[in-house]
Order: sequence, then C-alpha cells, then structure tokens
Amino acid sequence: MRYIMLLIYNVEPTAIGPPLMHRAKKRFGQNFLHDRNIINRIVQSISPSAEDHLVEIGPGQGAITQELLKIAGKLEAVELDRDLLQPLAERCANLGRLQIYNSDALSFDFRQLVSEENPKPLRLVGNLPYNISTPLLFHLLEQADSIQDMHFMLQKEVVDRMAAKPGSKTYGRLSVMLQAWCKVEPLFDIGPGAFHPAPKVDSGFVRLTPYTTPLYHIKDQRLFSQIVTQAFSQRRKTLRNSLKKMLDDTVFEQAGIDPSLRAERISLEEFVNLADKAWKTGQMS
Repeated sequence: MRYIMLLIYNVEPTAIGPPLMHRAKKRFGQNFLHDRNIINRIVQSISPSAEDHLVEIGPGQGAITQELLKIAGKLEAVELDRDLLQPLAERCANLGRLQIYNSDALSFDFRQLVSEENPKPLRLVGNLPYNISTPLLFHLLEQADSIQDMHFMLQKEVVDRMAAKPGSKTYGRLSVMLQAWCKVEPLFDIGPGAFHPAPKVDSGFVRLTPYTTPLYHIKDQRLFSQIVTQAFSQRRKTLRNSLKKMLDDTVFEQAGIDPSLRAERISLEEFVNLADKAWKTGQMS
C-alpha cells in the first residue's frame, strides 16, 4: 500500500475559527462541515476518551478532528487530498498527537492500525464522500473484526437504506448486508446548510457497531452475499426469477420461503436461512 505518514509536533497552532482557504474539489466529493452545533452533537454522540483508538476518515479542514484531539489527545486520520495535509496539521497543532495517512480510504488497510503498540479496536469517524459511501462501507465491513464502532455522516438516503426494514422501498442489499454484521443506529439528520459548499441533499449521522457475536451463523458468507446481491439486482422480479440461475424451488421449499415474493419482502433471517439451505443442498459452493 502506498501512503505518506506525517507526525506533527509543536507546530504553531492556527486559531480555531473560519474554514481554511481551500476550494472544495468535486472529484473528492468534498463538503466541509462548519456548523458548531452539529459538530458538538457529533462529538457528544461519539463520546471519545483518551483510551480510545480513534481514526478519522476524510478529516478535511479539521472541524471534527480538532474537537476529538482536545478530548482524546491522539488521533489517526486518512486523507486523500494532499493539499489539505499541512494546513490540517498546522490547524491541529498543540491539540494532541495527529498522525495523517495520505491514502484513499477505499484501498486503505485499516487492520494495520491495530498493532502490538496500539492493540485496541478502532473507533472510526468520518464525513464520508457521498460518491463512494456504499463501496467504502462494504470495504470497512470486510475489516469489521478490527473495529469497535463507526460514526459517519452520510447522505440521508443512504442512512435510511442502511437501517431499512423488510417491506420498505429503501430496504435492499445494503440493509441486509450491514444488518447481518452490525447494529445500525441512525442518530440525527443534518441539513445542507451545515456544510460548505452546501450539498443538494440532506445528510444523516449514523452509528454502526459490529457484533462481537454475529446475530446469525452464516455457513458460507460468500454464498450469502451472492444470493442477496442477485436477489436485489432486479427488484421488480420475484425471487424465483431473479435467482433462477442459482437456486431451484427445492431450496425455497426447504427454507420455507415463497419464491413468488420479491426480495424486499424477505427478512435478514430468511436470507440467511435461504443461503444456508442452498449451501446444505450443494446447489452453490
């Protein structure tokens, strides 16, 4: 993995106040948080301490970074935009120990941050770029064994999908896959005016807590993922039609699931049961 690591100590601090002079870059999906009330609510929700292993994804201009450092005294951050690295370090100087990795979070190995020197699981925080939020969530899900919890700002529509229940229009692959491995808690909504530049959509703040003991024992996780993905790939089709190349009616019968239903009507437990019956019959491997 290619990244730049910066350790900053005793740099003359920049006063906390107006945002740094930096033009937001559309290709990075940058919308910088500046609303003090929202920042305070976020920090209160995270409830950081000096004992935590905090990692911020996309610290940007440091609105949340500074507040976390004041309390915890140390923080690691992953930031892709090189132009923000030095200004961020200067803005956070003397607030604590800030270690910045110049890397793309989509390819960053977060597990490497858990080491003998700092063995505690990660508490991830971030204002995730809306254009990469879903693939980034799946990337983090693969590393959930190293994560204590995650607190993210995301497009409200994405938060709604993450927490959706069967039968709703927002229920889909993201709902099932996240809820299989994490407790999903939408905390509060955030209006466009809290950011600069203001996005065209509302945002939401959400907490994800990976289960130490999974809700369900999934016999073949890859197969489970394949079935869920395929089932939601054509939402208007019935399960029988969307999964006809993967499963026959015998599996549906053994799982006690009506194949004439659409995927949005199937609960997480039923998807697990369907995947396990497919695994047991050897239809998929």
